[in-house]
Amino acid sequence: MKNIKNALGIVMAAMFIASCSTVKIHTDLDSTVDFSKYKNFEYYGWADGSDRILNDLDKRRIEKAFADELYKRGMGYVAKDGDMVVALYIVTETKTQTTATTTSMGGAYGGYGGYYGYGPGYGWGAGHSTTQISSYDYKVGTLVISMYDKEKEQLIWESSASGELQDPSKREKSIPYIVSKIMKDYPVPIPKEK
Repeated sequence: MKNIKNALGIVMAAMFIASCSTVKIHTDLDSTVDFSKYKNFEYYGWADGSDRILNDLDKRRIEKAFADELYKRGMGYVAKDGDMVVALYIVTETKTQTTATTTSMGGAYGGYGGYYGYGPGYGWGAGHSTTQISSYDYKVGTLVISMYDKEKEQLIWESSASGELQDPSKREKSIPYIVSKIMKDYPVPIPKEK
């Protein structure tokens, strides 16, 4: 378990991938592992600091959403001694969006050129423009799931979802959706219904 704690610290420091408008998924795995051999899983618990961002309701929603995805793939939950250890954490980063808007007014007036429109033209006047720069801060959250082989204490699969944090009132519906996107590329697919 010490190796798992060390690996979590390293991964947590590296996971600050952000997106301001859509959810981005990033997945990595050990391609030498036969994922179908895992029959049950246990939760390692939330990484330090995650509970400062999430309340207990959201943590339970996330755990349930991942458990539902693993149940669909034939795995069961056990309190301890699982084949696989699942660690969850979330990190946030404040980002700043800056926009510039330029407004132009007026412009030079060119007089008629020479005789019958031929020759050099004469003009006068100048336009002006103003540029307004505005910025706002928003929070980007990254939800990470790391799966370890319990016996080997070795990271075998990891996936994350990053995006702008939503209003808490929408999380009950959005959490299962985001978790399903995270689990989409898990090496064991959901069996098709007959």
